[in-house]
Amino acid sequence: MQYKIALAKCQAKINFPRVNMKRTFIALLFCGIAFRSVAAADDRVRISYASRSISAILVFIANDKGFFKEEGLEPQLILTRGTTAIAAAVAGDIEAVHIMGSAIRGIIQGLPLKVLAVNQKLPLFWLVTRPELKSFADLKGKTMAVTTFGGSQQLAGFHMLRKGGIDPVKEITSIVSGDVPAQLQAQVSGPVQITVLSPPTAFVARDRYKLNLLTSTGDDYINFISGLIVSERTLREKPTVIKRTLRALTKANRFFHSNETASAEILAKYLNVSQPIALETYRYSLPSYTRNGIPTDKELEEHLKSDAQFLQLKTPIKSSAVFDLSLQREVNNELGVK
Repeated sequence: MQYKIALAKCQAKINFPRVNMKRTFIALLFCGIAFRSVAAADDRVRISYASRSISAILVFIANDKGFFKEEGLEPQLILTRGTTAIAAAVAGDIEAVHIMGSAIRGIIQGLPLKVLAVNQKLPLFWLVTRPELKSFADLKGKTMAVTTFGGSQQLAGFHMLRKGGIDPVKEITSIVSGDVPAQLQAQVSGPVQITVLSPPTAFVARDRYKLNLLTSTGDDYINFISGLIVSERTLREKPTVIKRTLRALTKANRFFHSNETASAEILAKYLNVSQPIALETYRYSLPSYTRNGIPTDKELEEHLKSDAQFLQLKTPIKSSAVFDLSLQREVNNELGVK
């Protein structure tokens, strides 16, 4: 019930990309109150993720294969929107955020968070349309569902629409409609004509509901999707918990890259999809993940350049103001990850 209250309050208080940071920060602190619970034990780590999709595969693997427990941690995985997760992280009511886009843009605008690792470095979104909508021209005046206004999913949708000659601000109506599986149901039932879906839900839309996969983001669009973000206060106050969390996720990433069938089985289990769909998702998604949690300097530069354009900044922020990958490098050295 507490999390439902927090979601409702955050949704009402925060329109993340459109408000100034002072007002946003006040709203975040207010939302954090709703997340307040009994003081966390030393071995508890609360991690938020934004969608039931491939982007959360590493937290699913770390949980399923016991990597958190190997590190002496008791994980609590919390499915919630990006703005709500950011609120909880800033307030100290969760230890970690496994979401990139909105959180990174929050850091650029002054929120006291740090990116410690990047796992999924390329977005895996498809522009999915109802069967009767077969071309970009058919999309004008239609409604598109997103998880969060200004989030990575909406930005990816806008990117694909613009490439197809559509102005997503003037010619498309965006609405918030739950996470990816919930958006698919809204599309199938009628109120939504366009969705921006990631695997495996995009493949379920194609196979089960015969929807159109009109286009995908492609390799030319760099926008970090998942990894590990923590508040600066949590990093100071709980450094061992954060390091152990990073170790568990690094073990999960190594498992993901070296165990195709087992990883697909975990994906099928957690997302309730068939093994063939899970296997297709795994193979499609694997090249989009870093092997060691560390993107290249060029990838960092491209992501921050994209965010600067979205936020209408004259120049991108320095990567050191957003990313601190030193702990990931330390963990990689300990675990023998190259």
